[in-house]
Amino acid sequence: MFREIDPLNTSRAEAFALWMKAPMPMVTLFKTLRVERLRKLSRRKELKFNMLLCYCIGRAASQVEEFFLLPVGERLLQYDALAVNTIVANKKGGVSSCDVPFSKSESVAQFNADYLRLTRQVAQTCENHDLGECMVIGTSALVASDIDGAVGMYSGIFNNPFLIWGRYRHQWFRTTLRISFQFHHTQMDGAHAARFLELLQQEIDGLKVD
Repeated sequence: MFREIDPLNTSRAEAFALWMKAPMPMVTLFKTLRVERLRKLSRRKELKFNMLLCYCIGRAASQVEEFFLLPVGERLLQYDALAVNTIVANKKGGVSSCDVPFSKSESVAQFNADYLRLTRQVAQTCENHDLGECMVIGTSALVASDIDGAVGMYSGIFNNPFLIWGRYRHQWFRTTLRISFQFHHTQMDGAHAARFLELLQQEIDGLKVD
């Protein structure tokens, strides 16, 4: 669920005044993550690498209160729940969008069950699965390509935070993944975004799968 809130009663009051009507209010940060733990768990437990990363993204975002805010039109909305979006190749040869609900209390197994069920559904029906009641974190995994970074498109319609990554790089005992994180400046500042990326690395390093 979500509700409209008065920006003046939040810590984002000044940012709302400065950036809501800016022609380009989006900011993008780049970070190289160490992901050898995800690679190892993916292989040992036969789990999708991208699913594990999406789970860690949800875990990290749930610890930053700004992720529960989203500027929409000229309003500031506050959400009670998060979801992580993934792009799915559908049976028609195109792509569809799939929102996977996230709860900090759920295990990897629970998130994985939802991830597999919903992405299969979307792939077969070629219909997007949208969770309008959640604050959705967008992702795009370009795993067929070795890229150094990407800057997302700003449409002026969707202000949701968005992460993009390509193929991970493995050398000896080190596996790295270069990731970009785009966010609306009204929603958060660079310091909040940088903290999220640090938390993301911590969640990856500490991930446990039963």
